[in-house]
Amino acid sequence: MGTGLTEEQLIYDWSSQGGDDPPSPRLAMLDDETLRDGLQSPSVIDPPLGIKIKILHLMDSLGIETADIGLPGSGPRQREAVERLCREIADNKLRIQANCAARTMVVDIQPIADVTQKTGVPIEACVFIGSSPIRQYAEEWDIDHILRLSREAVAFAVGEGLDVMYVTEDTIRANPKDLRVLLTAAVDAGAKRLCLCDTVGAAVPQGVRNLVTWVKQLTAELGVADRVGIDWHGHRDRGLDVANTLAALEAGATRVHGTALGVGERVGNTPMEQLLVNLRLLGWRNDDLTALPDYVDTVSKAVGVPIPVNTPIVGRDAFRTATGVHAAAVIKAQRKGAAWLADRVYSGVPASWVGRGQEIEIGHMSGASNVIFYLQSRGLATNQHVVQAVLAVAKKSERLLTKEEILEAVESVTAKP
Repeated sequence: MGTGLTEEQLIYDWSSQGGDDPPSPRLAMLDDETLRDGLQSPSVIDPPLGIKIKILHLMDSLGIETADIGLPGSGPRQREAVERLCREIADNKLRIQANCAARTMVVDIQPIADVTQKTGVPIEACVFIGSSPIRQYAEEWDIDHILRLSREAVAFAVGEGLDVMYVTEDTIRANPKDLRVLLTAAVDAGAKRLCLCDTVGAAVPQGVRNLVTWVKQLTAELGVADRVGIDWHGHRDRGLDVANTLAALEAGATRVHGTALGVGERVGNTPMEQLLVNLRLLGWRNDDLTALPDYVDTVSKAVGVPIPVNTPIVGRDAFRTATGVHAAAVIKAQRKGAAWLADRVYSGVPASWVGRGQEIEIGHMSGASNVIFYLQSRGLATNQHVVQAVLAVAKKSERLLTKEEILEAVESVTAKP
């Protein structure tokens, strides 16, 4: 890496210490819910089909294994989109595979089977129903009613030749007695995956570990641990979405869900861009993430959700600084000719992974090193008078200087005879 030292010598990793750390996950597959759960946000726009196709290609380029491409049972518009997206997968031989959400009702599952028949593209049916006591009470359901609907839905989907993921909504608040009955019935009926949900964002990491571990033990008891996968679907109401998702993988989930920018119901889902970067940092995946800014920017514009400047990884300020001490360290690293070092000395995420670079700006907390670096990188004069002139303007400013303001300060000195 050009420093003469190894990464381990330069960065001590406290998170890798201790004898009781969980093993790395056997699998860390991703399911992208942007085009289904993401579009259930109360503030988004349902984008045109052409944009959905572009988003699907970007998901594929990021190595995401599966995408929920809609709920075709909700109406003609969604069904048309699902069929067109399936044809795009087939025509372009995309690696990404399709799944679709459905209530535990034949009227929702039949359109999925119909699209599969028309396009020849396999679609995983993600059949969902509420499982927690609070949901049962609100809906006036009992466990026998949920069990009957679940059995019938899974059996029907399997009979139509569909792979089935059985989704228990609000799993994190469901009791083990009910879950044992429902999950066992789903497996017996032919479900190939079980999806555990934090539907209202109520979970904490330890609760996620407890739940996933319990379900993993259940599949072992049923003798299906080698052929029934475990999914995790989390929301971000408490801001613990990424931590919970990583905990699910540590505990034995083999596929986890997310959406671009975390868009989704209420305050949203686990952000896919944060998952991708964290999984690579942890060594659990090794995707090419250079398309990540395009993926997020495309979704942002398509659904009408702006990207806050302080959004991790993809926000405008993610790799940008004007603070003197920070900038000086980055500049010193760059001058050593060590791009690896410059990308990490004041950054926990390498900007180069996502096609960006460390940016040095000038503001009221900047020092001379900021100014010199900024001017040199743009081929401008860097004598003492110019540097001081720019600094003088910066120290009076309540924000970062614009390019025009910096050039004006430079010209105020260089234009003098």
